[in-house]
Amino acid sequence: MFRIGELAKLADVTPDTIRYYEKQNMMEHEIRTEGGFRLYSDSDLQRLKFIRYAKQLGFTLEAIRELLSIRIDPEHHTCQESKGIVESRLSEVESKIKELQNMRRSLQRLNDACCGSAHSSVYCSILEALEQGASSKK
Repeated sequence: MFRIGELAKLADVTPDTIRYYEKQNMMEHEIRTEGGFRLYSDSDLQRLKFIRYAKQLGFTLEAIRELLSIRIDPEHHTCQESKGIVESRLSEVESKIKELQNMRRSLQRLNDACCGSAHSSVYCSILEALEQGASSKK
């Protein structure tokens, strides 16, 4: 059994993070010492690592809650439910990648349009292009 500080160190989070997940009903602390300190098990550590990895993948807390409920009670859920959650996140990531690729192309065009010399920026092609782009977005 681990106290909250030990669990936090093992999972590379802060005790406040664990308390936050408890408030979000993603972690429990049913066992306490006589002095009132929370005690956590290996399964709590595994759950915390599950939450952290899901967060690294960009899942929302709501999606992580759903995945946890599927993990905790697999007999009443299907793989299709988990897959649906992952497919939704994958779609979000693919959309963001397209957005970032468009942004990259636009920035590359701006960069390529400028000679980069040390002359005055009175006639800077980057500033002019940004001004024209800002005007056309109205």
